[in-house]
Amino acid sequence: MFRILIADDEPMIRKGLQKLIQQSGQPIASLRLAENGADALLQIQEERPDFLFTDIRMPKMDGLELCRQVSELDPDIHIVVVSGYNDFEYAQKCVSYGVKEYILKPINKKAVDTALVKLAHLHAKQMTQAFVSVNRLEEWVSIAEDAIWSLKHPVLLEMIIKARSELTSYNLRLNQLVDLLGEFSALLNKRLNERDVFSFSERLQLFDVSTIDEAWTRFEASLELLFQDLRIKRKGKLRDPVEEAKHYIEDHLAEEVSLEEVADRIGLNASYFSQLFKQSTQETFVQYRTRRRIEKAKKLLAQPHYRITDISGEVGYADHPHFTKTFKKYTGLLPSEFRNKLGIE
Repeated sequence: MFRILIADDEPMIRKGLQKLIQQSGQPIASLRLAENGADALLQIQEERPDFLFTDIRMPKMDGLELCRQVSELDPDIHIVVVSGYNDFEYAQKCVSYGVKEYILKPINKKAVDTALVKLAHLHAKQMTQAFVSVNRLEEWVSIAEDAIWSLKHPVLLEMIIKARSELTSYNLRLNQLVDLLGEFSALLNKRLNERDVFSFSERLQLFDVSTIDEAWTRFEASLELLFQDLRIKRKGKLRDPVEEAKHYIEDHLAEEVSLEEVADRIGLNASYFSQLFKQSTQETFVQYRTRRRIEKAKKLLAQPHYRITDISGEVGYADHPHFTKTFKKYTGLLPSEFRNKLGIE
């Protein structure tokens, strides 16, 4: 799945190129648009693209300067320069900045398709030869597939340790590791689904990771989730582990339930459960539990027969002042003020 960025100050060309890329048949994870080089550079820093299509003549920052800065920022981003005939000699100056292809205006479908095929080939070559051989990647995937399907947890953990140790020795950049782990995950999910017994969904999301350790943590958590998904399905329990955890939290909001207790309840390692929960809900365990407590408190405050001091205990706060402080932090109001806004004295 490719991440693509288009930089061009002419809306018609920008939109036209976007449409041709969408019609190319290439697998696209994201396709973003930038109005000039400065805008493109900001977007690249927010989310790294695999391919960059850029015009030459643009305001604020032209294509030549954009190519220069991108080559310094991340030389593995593949660049395609889009230029008019009169700008072609100027565009050729970008060759020292890693430009892989040129497209002359007016743009046509054949030129775009040809450029994308070339970029896809370069990307695949970069993925396999520069980091790890295809055979090595498939060997790791085969071990992981067998370990998960056979529910051999120690074998899965051993594979992760060995693969991480070997890949660490290559001193990969973050984007290289993200691409490789993404390829591993996609291939593993494909093989498990090809067994045509259970359905497995892709759980690995790495587009916003900021460190190598974070990438590995998410990758390991995704494998653990695949393992636990299969274990639960084999027992005939089809409920998602995170959904099961949410139900347990909901039923025990009045209690001081710990992350470790919930993880043990659903049969997951606590550290893995913590990562899986954050990945699924975009909140930590404590943030989610607190938010649900406050939401329940708001419902109880809307019922006049409940005393505020009783409500704090109902939502797990034995210390009433702590409940009041937390409620105001989340809602901007004290519990009494919240109730007064509802017209309840």
